[in-house]
Amino acid sequence: MRPFPPRLRKLTLTLHVTASVGWLGAVAAFLALAVAGLTSSAPQTAQGAYVAMELVGWLVIVPLSIASLLTGVLQSLGTVWGLLRHYWVIAKLLITVLATLLLLLHMQPVGHLADAAARATLAGGELEGMRIQLIADAAAALLVLLAAAALSVFKPRGVTRYGRRRREQSLLPH
Repeated sequence: MRPFPPRLRKLTLTLHVTASVGWLGAVAAFLALAVAGLTSSAPQTAQGAYVAMELVGWLVIVPLSIASLLTGVLQSLGTVWGLLRHYWVIAKLLITVLATLLLLLHMQPVGHLADAAARATLAGGELEGMRIQLIADAAAALLVLLAAAALSVFKPRGVTRYGRRRREQSLLPH
């Protein structure tokens, strides 16, 4: 595939960075809600936190994760980096795919807690293990998303076999 013209490349990069940074920020907000839900002594705060977490998860985090994945693939296809030419791009793709899949699985316990909170059946220590797990998962997600961001910034060296073949083919006279 040929590289995108500069304007299209900048547009796809802007969309990708916006979705990725938004995903990171939304996960940070989710983590704050999870901590508030676990530590608050006010039942209304805990209830509101878990209901808000489900909304933020489905209406913000999930769409941003999918947008980040799609715009990242599009961006890689339209630049010299390519999708399969460099190990850092493949690593970032795998991180994003796995993080998105785990997020979708993770939304099930979030929904369970939100339902329990909405029914006002979430008392003091009820579902404490699940509540702690949400904090751990959100903190781990932040670290994983920061690793993906670092890969984008530092772009570690390393060209795949496919990337080497493509580079050699482009150097051949036509």
